[in-house]
Amino acid sequence: MKKVLGIGNALVDALNKLEDDNLLTELGLPKGSMQLVDTDTSAAIQEKSKNLEKEMASGGSAANTIHGLANLGVETAFIGTVGDDEIGNFFINDLKKSGIKPLLNISKTPSGLANAMISPDGERTFGTYLGAAIELSASDLKAEQFKGYDILHVEGYLVQNHDLLENILKIAKEQGLEISLDLASYNVVEDNLEFLKKMVEQYVDIVFANEEEAKAFTGEEPEEALNTLAGVTKIAIVKVGSKGSMIKENDDVARVGVEATKVVDTTGAGDLYAAGYLYGYVNNFSHEKSGQIGALLASKVIADYGAKISDADWKEIKNRI
Repeated sequence: MKKVLGIGNALVDALNKLEDDNLLTELGLPKGSMQLVDTDTSAAIQEKSKNLEKEMASGGSAANTIHGLANLGVETAFIGTVGDDEIGNFFINDLKKSGIKPLLNISKTPSGLANAMISPDGERTFGTYLGAAIELSASDLKAEQFKGYDILHVEGYLVQNHDLLENILKIAKEQGLEISLDLASYNVVEDNLEFLKKMVEQYVDIVFANEEEAKAFTGEEPEEALNTLAGVTKIAIVKVGSKGSMIKENDDVARVGVEATKVVDTTGAGDLYAAGYLYGYVNNFSHEKSGQIGALLASKVIADYGAKISDADWKEIKNRI
């Protein structure tokens, strides 16, 4: 089976369960967005949410996808940067527990922490302190780290460091890897649009986007956005929430529905969809079946808090596949 390398912000998620959306307004965080915050704002979020029910889990978009692939039996590794602290050790141990090879830099800066605020309707809003995660730089990357892997999965959040992302993509292509990119967040796409378009056209083979990200990238509604994205990359995938997803390669379009479930927390839904689709891709499944596996994983992760799937659900998923 093909091997998958992930690269992204090595973060730990602090999952805060909101009683209402007033705290988002108080903190100036647009609902459903991912906003980068400084040390003081991160501390303020932690202080204001200290009495809320919360959980800790390793996170970061690409890391979530790699965890999903590892749980399905794919050989994986992850590149990122963590601090030499309790949060960093938590992240490392979680990789190892899932059988993921850690290719991590260790920094003296505190580890990144994603403060995830989950609204009563399941929508999640992130106030993310990148900390050590942002210190991953172009000079940290070595061609040897990419050797032996067939696919690179990279998160769009890295686009905020243009030199880093371009160097990642160049090395991956030089080493013969196919490149999978998740566009990550509509505001990140809007802020880096021209550069991101250039990177996709030059390097990327598979693009994952939700409805808002696809519109930010193309200015178009989902159907037209799918066609536009498929015109600049090998495989385009647009997810349209409860309406499912669309996958296009050349003139072949697969439409995939959703798995019915109760929405508790949408954190990780897109990341686990990507894991399911890529699992199908590395096994040469059809786009439709790969998308169905993605939808299955997404349905399981949104039925509980956090971006992880329980052992019992993984057993069911494997039986279904």
